[in-house]
Amino acid sequence: MNDALSTLTMGSDEQRDALIGLLPVRDGEAPWTRSEIDEVAADLAADRERLAAELIAAGAELSDLLRNSGDGAGDDQADSGSSALEREHELTLVNNTRDLLDQTVHALDRLAAGTFGACESCGQAIGKARLQAFPRAMLCVACKQREERR
Repeated sequence: MNDALSTLTMGSDEQRDALIGLLPVRDGEAPWTRSEIDEVAADLAADRERLAAELIAAGAELSDLLRNSGDGAGDDQADSGSSALEREHELTLVNNTRDLLDQTVHALDRLAAGTFGACESCGQAIGKARLQAFPRAMLCVACKQREERR
């Protein structure tokens, strides 16, 4: 855990309150509380551990599939196609898990740096409700909609 996140989760009350006070909120939203940040940080840390374990398991499964892809030289086309589809599926799972893990680590880094809650595109507050539902969000709703239209 980096120093800022350590301070945020284990520092003195004054240090924690100072870092929490830096986190942006939208107009009309109550400021982040220590318990809300503790919950988000704990959820992200648990997700990081879970995703890292899933990535290892999915990587091992993919390695097994690739290693055994040459087996069954007498397989018909349907068997070969099925094997290729299974490999492609595992590769997709590995890539998706890796992306989610990267997003989780980035969210933890943003939390530690005091930039959690600020849109990475426009700098405006993302919104507490959005971040509590999906703490990996890096864009406000307006910027996310613009990105999806491209």
